[in-house]
Amino acid sequence: MRLLKGTVFCSFFFTSHHPSNMFRTMTDKIGSHFQVHQKDYLSHLSDSPISPSIASTQSSYVTSILPHYDHRGSFSTARTSFSELSKRGDSLDCILEGRERSRASYRLDDFIINRTLGTGSFGRVHLVRSKHNLRFYAIKVLNKQRIVRSKQVEHTNNEQAMLFSVKHPFIINLWGTFQDHTNLYMVMDFVPGGELFTLIRRSNVNKFPDPVAKFYAAEVALALNHLHSQDIIYRDLKPENILLNADGHIKIADFGFAKSCTSVAYTLCGTPDYLAPELCQQLRYNKSVDWYALGVLAFEMLTGLPPYHQPDANPVVLYEKIIAGPTNIRWPSVITDNAKDIIMKLMEVDPSKRFGNMRNGSGDVFSHPWFREVDWEKLAMREITAPYQPTIEGEGDARAFDRYPEDNVAASYGLPGPDPYGYEFPEFTYAHR
Repeated sequence: MRLLKGTVFCSFFFTSHHPSNMFRTMTDKIGSHFQVHQKDYLSHLSDSPISPSIASTQSSYVTSILPHYDHRGSFSTARTSFSELSKRGDSLDCILEGRERSRASYRLDDFIINRTLGTGSFGRVHLVRSKHNLRFYAIKVLNKQRIVRSKQVEHTNNEQAMLFSVKHPFIINLWGTFQDHTNLYMVMDFVPGGELFTLIRRSNVNKFPDPVAKFYAAEVALALNHLHSQDIIYRDLKPENILLNADGHIKIADFGFAKSCTSVAYTLCGTPDYLAPELCQQLRYNKSVDWYALGVLAFEMLTGLPPYHQPDANPVVLYEKIIAGPTNIRWPSVITDNAKDIIMKLMEVDPSKRFGNMRNGSGDVFSHPWFREVDWEKLAMREITAPYQPTIEGEGDARAFDRYPEDNVAASYGLPGPDPYGYEFPEFTYAHR
């Protein structure tokens, strides 16, 4: 992956597509009455996934990064299984009724497994090719026994339910799920450009110029606004969970901590550097924790590190700084006044005064002077040229992802055997080889 350098990289801000990939500044201004128009730009996502149209993947995309600052793990204190939820009467079926897209029926024999894209505690992500339409996808394979023993049943079912319930150009698509005696399978977009995290680390100075950070922050803001309109809290925003499509636009992935929520939540989960103060104090919280995380993301893109980053990974010191608030942040000179202002307002300690959570809702974010140049409607329709376009040589090009030992693991998929945990995942249909 090669990062564009010099003035071209810095001066791109919102442009229309042009064959020469030259950048020009938009003259359109954003008014205080901004509203995202729901256009037919989402129609391409509504095609029946029975004949899948693009490749699929999610969270465990891992690429080479600087050795001093590795990928950050997420955590959760949740200990509730899906079966326990059902006993309480608030199953995901009830919560998400009427919002899910149509689901395709898949089985392992529908795909040719090419290579591993990433690995994790519960399994791995494979690049696959459909035998029917010859297009590339990613299949996330999760071991049921490991999920149950780690008490992550609720999060796994949430991930499936949330992804089926949303359609947005900046959010990864889940086309279908199934299970066998041993594993769960999630068929998702293959997003070939790798992680935003890696792009930051591979830049010359491990950070983005202001216009570039603004571009990605704006696309994330649109995605968060859509999730919140569907009463979904994302809860794990970070550069590792933001993928880059072939055209350079983002796809937010990894919905393992997403939650359907119309009021407040209590579960402590997320990535330490990105936790809002109310999460650190284990207080109730709402969707505004996502807007807080957007402020942290903007800071990290502009400086290369989160605002309260601790080299020794001391959680006590980290949480103390988070609770103390952004007035104690050391602000590098590279951060403009407008960027500092919106970060301060997104990272406001008091949720009732936080941007995105006040009377004007997300309108305060979209109309902020830092985003003055943004043509939100064109951006939502992906009519703006991205600042960085991955070098992709044909469909299925996975060079943005590290190589992993295959260990012939795919040969174990779909084999018959005991299945003591299948009932925990009722929305994953059974489909053997």
